[in-house]
This record gives sequence, structure tokens and C-alpha cells, in this order.
Amino acid sequence: MNDFFDKYYERYDAWYNENRLAYLSELEAVKKLIPEKGHGLEIGVGSGRFAVPLSIPVGIDPSKKMVELARERGVDARLGVGEDLSFEDSTFDYVAIIVTLCFVRDPEKVIAETARVLKPGGKVIIGIIDKESFLGRFYQKKGSIFYGHARFFSISEITRILEGAGLGEFSYYQTIFDYPDKLHAVERPLEGFGKGGFVVISAAKKKR
Repeated sequence: MNDFFDKYYERYDAWYNENRLAYLSELEAVKKLIPEKGHGLEIGVGSGRFAVPLSIPVGIDPSKKMVELARERGVDARLGVGEDLSFEDSTFDYVAIIVTLCFVRDPEKVIAETARVLKPGGKVIIGIIDKESFLGRFYQKKGSIFYGHARFFSISEITRILEGAGLGEFSYYQTIFDYPDKLHAVERPLEGFGKGGFVVISAAKKKR
């Protein structure tokens, strides 16, 4: 997948300008659950489109071209994969995984590594296109240059993976209630899931 994103990195980054209202709606949903303070990491930082406005200082990505873009935007971005994080145990107060889990080789290993590098009480914040939503069904049927390579997840599947890694205290927010090219304004995120195409899930590592 890193070769794929190296090849299409400019097209990937352009999506955020072409679908600005959807992008800003997603940002608003993530802001509902991401901690305002603390040392954070984004797994699958891409071109830094979330890390920069969310002030996430550190990011990893397997795509060299994506890492270069994120660095240009001020992120401490490094080459790496979520299945094998090069950080010590209990390093971060929070870890963000936004529109990334559907592209990784081993999502369970990524979440296990996330739990390892989180401090006790630290949070993981995951953003996904809900497989069971209208948007998830649309992308699975229509496909796209990017989502044609994706493995979509339902909220229950993500929750089970998180629970398996010893994470709990779940919170959910949703947004994108119409197709991205049909939006006329930034959408206000709603608590829960089941209506929005984009869902943000927060879970905490148990304190010792």
C-alpha cells in the first residue's frame, strides 16, 4: 500500500480541497473526542491534514511522499507502520488513527501496538467510514481509487478489536449525513452512530 500512496499522494491530498466541507465536518467530529492537551501520535498521518489542525505533534506513515508532505506542514512525521511502532511503552497521552485502519495489513496488531504505547488512562481516537452506513455501502459498491483497496469496518467490529486490546470507556460521534459532494455547509457532529457515514470512536487504556 505504501507504493500505492507514493504514486497517488498528490491526488490523495487534493481530495481535502475538493471535498472541503466533508473534510471540515470530519475535523469537527474528531475534535469532540481528541484530548486538548498531552503528547499525541497519529498513525497513518498521511499528508498531515488532520495532525496539523488538531495539533498532533508526531506522526508515522509507510509512504515516503506522504511523510514529506506532513513534514512540510510542520509535523514530526516518520516512516513507519502501525503494526510495529518504534516507541517505548507508555509514551503517548493519546493516539489518533483517522481513516487509516481500513488500509493496514493487521488492524488487531495496530490496536495492540497503540495500547502498548499509550500511557495508562490514555486514549485512542479512531475515525472510520462506517461499513454499515449509507456512505460505507456506497463506497463498497462504487469503489474509488483509494477505497477500492480498503477493508471497511462496522462500529461493532472496531469496538471488539479495542476491547480485545484491553481498551474501554467508549464514546462515539458521527458526521457526514449526505454524500460529500452534496454538502452545502460544515455539518455539526452528533453523539452516537448509526446515521452518519463518518464515525469517531474513543477508547481509554485502563489505569493500573
